[in-house]
Amino acid sequence: MPCLPLPSFATVIPAFAGIQKSAAATIAALLCIVAITVACASPTAEPAPTTPPATTAAAIAVPTVDPNNDAINSHLATKVLEVGEQRVAFLLTTQKALVNAPHAQISASRQDGPAGVVDVVADYNEWPYGVRGSYVAIIEFPAPGDYLLTASPLGGDITGEARIPVSVLEDASVPSVGDIPPATQTKTLSDGELTLADITTSYQPDAELYQVSVADAVASGRPSVIVFATPAFCTSPTCGPQVDTVSELRAANPDAANYIHVELYDNPAEIQGDLSVARVVPAAYEWGFTQIPHWTNESWVFVLDGDGIIRHRFEGFATLNELQAALSEVAK
Repeated sequence: MPCLPLPSFATVIPAFAGIQKSAAATIAALLCIVAITVACASPTAEPAPTTPPATTAAAIAVPTVDPNNDAINSHLATKVLEVGEQRVAFLLTTQKALVNAPHAQISASRQDGPAGVVDVVADYNEWPYGVRGSYVAIIEFPAPGDYLLTASPLGGDITGEARIPVSVLEDASVPSVGDIPPATQTKTLSDGELTLADITTSYQPDAELYQVSVADAVASGRPSVIVFATPAFCTSPTCGPQVDTVSELRAANPDAANYIHVELYDNPAEIQGDLSVARVVPAAYEWGFTQIPHWTNESWVFVLDGDGIIRHRFEGFATLNELQAALSEVAK
């Protein structure tokens, strides 16, 4: 399997994998989002094509940045959107600050079909460590095509409107809600042959996340929470401490589900900060992440019920509250 090429920008954005990460690194990551339009390169995908056919291509959304200092810019976290009810997550910034008003008014209009506007309110979710946060809304997309979302902060000091173009697919390459996902054989500590350093780039790994393979979890008859992420080397502008949050969920609900972290790189011990030698883990191909155009190792969380069916799917950082609500539904 080929090495993953370096991203097109030089700075690797920390994913806040541990509380011991310095405040300077945390602030630097925020400034990257506030001040820079990030251009993300697509990783080499074999055997999956790097540019999938139009029927399976994911929604492509680059950060929408207005050069006006007072303008509100958007950073879409959920780039894979399908027909039906979808979780849409995004960050809003100005050239000076992160927008953190408690809510945002969202209007979604079809750009390439019958007119129609859907209005919803997105809630602001603060991330751990209090430095960043994202807006999350549930939007019903009636048909595939191109849509324009407009987002206006409510209740804060910043006024204005951000425009967020998105593409909605009939079917995506990534497993959807209602699907039984691939029964992937992933690395675990259970056979004693591998160490945590062989399995994860996490700074403070939770060994309980590496006891069960995805294949065994899907067939276990128990709910499962599966997170795909690279804690140390996330290069997405919407990175968050997703693995830590899943670990928190496990600590609060230890017997409710299988909890699994799948590192996105197959050779974490070899990388040592040099992504030019990184190899994408086979599971990323099997689950369709490498078929997402301009995929930049964004995190994904899937919550499965006891029948192995995906009931919730989270692209981009999902808060503990979001994950707890999803787990509570399947663990009844």
